[in-house]
Amino acid sequence: MSQTAAASPADPSLSPAGSTPAVLDPAASLGTAAAAHDTVMPIILALSLSHMLNDTLQALLPAIYPVLKESYKLTFSEIGLITMTFQCTSSLLQPLVGSYTDKRPMPYSLAIGMGSTLIGLLLLSQAHTLGMILLAAALVGTGSSVFHPEASRLAYMAAGGRHGFAQSLFQVGGNFGSAMGPLLAAAIVVPRGQGSLALFSLIAIAAILVLSYVGRWYGANLHRLKPKVRKAGAGGTGLSSGRVAFALVILVLLIISKYFYMVSLSNYYTFYLIDRFGVSVQTSQYLLFVFLFAVAAGTIAGGPIGDRFGRKIVIWVSILGVAPFSLALPYAGFYGTIVLSAIAGALLASAFSAIIVFAQELLPGKVGLVAGLFFGFAFGISGIAASALGQLADRTSIEYVFRLCSYFPLLGLLTVFLPNIGRPAKAA
Repeated sequence: MSQTAAASPADPSLSPAGSTPAVLDPAASLGTAAAAHDTVMPIILALSLSHMLNDTLQALLPAIYPVLKESYKLTFSEIGLITMTFQCTSSLLQPLVGSYTDKRPMPYSLAIGMGSTLIGLLLLSQAHTLGMILLAAALVGTGSSVFHPEASRLAYMAAGGRHGFAQSLFQVGGNFGSAMGPLLAAAIVVPRGQGSLALFSLIAIAAILVLSYVGRWYGANLHRLKPKVRKAGAGGTGLSSGRVAFALVILVLLIISKYFYMVSLSNYYTFYLIDRFGVSVQTSQYLLFVFLFAVAAGTIAGGPIGDRFGRKIVIWVSILGVAPFSLALPYAGFYGTIVLSAIAGALLASAFSAIIVFAQELLPGKVGLVAGLFFGFAFGISGIAASALGQLADRTSIEYVFRLCSYFPLLGLLTVFLPNIGRPAKAA
């Protein structure tokens, strides 16, 4: 598979041969069939970088929960409410953004959405009431609602035929950002206080610059979006509409299993470590970084494996394969907990990108809508899970929550009901 490199930020589009600048008018580029199949690595890398910056900012919110809980005497239920506000704001808007931009692409929407995140971050640095914290979380969620479906669409556009690879590389940036958030919170916010969050506005500004560059390429390459496929069966897969709908329901249930377990770790892992092993807040943040770094490291393998062997295999291993480790984790000692959580995170990491691409293959021509629906549902179920698990922890204990959530990966057995679609990519 050939790869097209960018000449410069001023003109990121090249012809397939790499020697002649492409015409910036998308209509003039429709005849260049080969261009629609090249993998544009500079854009995918820019998307991965911007995903890292975006998710670094988003990860600051749960990372400073111990600080907010102590400063404002919040309950676990109120902590869950903050997460639910952020996640649900994002989840409700993402499908709308994805569906709208399927019909009316907005090349600079990514940079505008990051502006909302910037405002939310600055407000969070000065918020002194639960209401202000919730408003800040909603603004950050709004930025996320624009970023994820649109960036996922761009990854699809720039992928050529390597959609699993592009989604994984895009996702791994976000996972590294999610890992960096707790690390930066431990190093900067915990010792300096909530006001130091304003320093991270520099990250948001950097992301706006990167996304402005990406937006220019987006506007010049709209021809890369494939038209809707019109073949026998729903979406050109050869499957009936009912079979496609059933497969989508299975994918939704797999998302539920993944995110209920992931939220128990990403949102409450620090509290679990503090409660069970008596570690300090700062140490718990570093250990959360270890877990999230393992998630990031595990993500990149899923896409290429899915391209070669099929998404269904990746989903099998990513969700059901976590079960032995998740079931053992609540009964492990301190070091065993660190190792088991890292293994579980690495295995679970590739599930989402595989599910996204699987759904896009079920519904070709609806890239933005699929991305918006699945990112939105993932964020929504994360918010519901955070709130529900927070209330359950208040009524029982954080250890009980971890024991209960350890069973969710067993829902990976539902993968058996997914159809076998598409053909794995041949080795280059």
